[in-house]
Amino acid sequence: MNTKDKTLAVVFPGQSSQHLGMLSDFATRYKLVRKIFDEVSEILNYDIWRLTQYGPITKLNKTCYAQPAILTASVIIWRVWREQGGQIPNLMAGHSLGEYSALVCSESIDLLSAVKLIMVRSKLMQEVSPYGDGAMSVIIGLNNDTVIEFCKMTESIYNQIVAPAGFNAPGNIVISGHIKAVEKVNLFCKKAGAKYVKFLPISVPSHCIIMKPMVNKFKEALKKVKIYPPKIPIINNTDVSIESEPLAIRDALIRQLYTPVRWHEIIQKIIGNNIEKFLEMGPGKVLTQLIQRSMYDNIFSLSINNINRLLTAINMCVKN
Repeated sequence: MNTKDKTLAVVFPGQSSQHLGMLSDFATRYKLVRKIFDEVSEILNYDIWRLTQYGPITKLNKTCYAQPAILTASVIIWRVWREQGGQIPNLMAGHSLGEYSALVCSESIDLLSAVKLIMVRSKLMQEVSPYGDGAMSVIIGLNNDTVIEFCKMTESIYNQIVAPAGFNAPGNIVISGHIKAVEKVNLFCKKAGAKYVKFLPISVPSHCIIMKPMVNKFKEALKKVKIYPPKIPIINNTDVSIESEPLAIRDALIRQLYTPVRWHEIIQKIIGNNIEKFLEMGPGKVLTQLIQRSMYDNIFSLSINNINRLLTAINMCVKN
């Protein structure tokens, strides 16, 4: 089915949505699941399906393993959706790594090229911030400006980097930086009355200036990848804008490495385009929860992370 639903948006999650057993029920019903995982495994030179099913989780949580796993899972869910008659959305967006999933699903980048690029990206990230040096955490229940002030204060006192890495919603912010500095900000936030403070299962401090030294090498890798104008418009992380020119897409992917994800603004822009339904395609449900907790009027959101939810979405979108 090639019909477009002008009230539908599809969003793709980033790192930290990985978990053991992801897509296991999809694999029992749809042959393309193992087929695509096998193709990606050949590129990676290890069995990524086995890792996602049996772990160990400590290995899967490392950036170099988590990123290709989430990308592959997200693309598979999209392809199953389309194979089963799911409609084409009016807009797409991806949170951090999810932007690459959106580019693949909109046919701007082919999957195997994206996997190779993600391999380079994650390797360079880990090189500029060796395992254990950096961290990310999510803080819920404080004014975002308060958290930003804690970051500035910590940087000034301890001479280490810690900064906002993602604005998920009002009162929901992700910070990134050197692990000791992130720990200090976490402590300040807890003392200030934050409802929830937790380290994310991510081994590198993404979306902050610690990542800047990798830019030139990543640019070279990006030059080797063919990028086409997306067939479905994508709102990017860095500028909250829709880019169709390959050069502009490359530039946004580079800046995304060291600038915050402006997710709340992205969702607001999508809703401003008369979107009524969000489908999250990936192994988790973080983005769906963010949309639901923001309590937008007359907005439906669903994470398609198992077969039952897929069938619910198809019944809702295709039959209406």
